[in-house]
Formats: sequence, C-alpha cells, structure tokens
Amino acid sequence: MATTEECRAALDKLSDNLARAEGDVHAAAALDRSLSCHITDLDVTFSGRLRGGRVEVHDTVPGVPAERAQIRLAMAGDDLVALVGGELNFAKAWASGRVRLEAGFRDLLRLRTLL
Repeated sequence: MATTEECRAALDKLSDNLARAEGDVHAAAALDRSLSCHITDLDVTFSGRLRGGRVEVHDTVPGVPAERAQIRLAMAGDDLVALVGGELNFAKAWASGRVRLEAGFRDLLRLRTLL
C-alpha cells in the first residue's frame, strides 16, 4: 500500500508532467480550478488547485474535506502511483471504477483530453 508521502510525490510528478505537456494536453491542464484527490485506502485528501498547467497541493487533510473542490478525484494510493508512473491506464481505471473523477460538465469536456 502506498504511503501518504508516496502519494504526494506522485502528485508532484503529475504536476511536472502536466507542466511539460504540449498541445491539447497543455490546453486542457491550463484550467484554474480547485482540485482534490482523496486517497481512499489512506482516508486522506490532498487539496489544492489546478492552475497554469500545474497541480498545486496546498493542504493534506484526513477524510474528505469540508469544501467541495471543482475537480474531485478519488482512488487508492497504489492506483495513483501506478497512474502517474504509466503502469495504469486512466481511461480503463475510470471505466472500471478504480478511479473516480467528478467535475462540472464543461471541465469534464476539457479534461477528456487528459484521459
């Protein structure tokens, strides 16, 4: 099982990957939205923003935060590490229910490029 530190490192790596992206992927990641990533097996949530093509983690809280982020992800820690490491396909993980993504309709349309 991935640790909180490994999950945070995976989010930092995801941020670096998004910052280096080009074309449609860069445009999709250029949103300015609040973001949360709930790690279900650790029952911890990383909260922050997707801004300028980067994931900025501002806080780590136990459980689900009181404020609902505009873009919400939920998954096991091992799945986050595998996704960022390229070992797990996001679309397949999402379709099978291993990863949950919730956002407004317009944001989902823009984020589909990342999938």
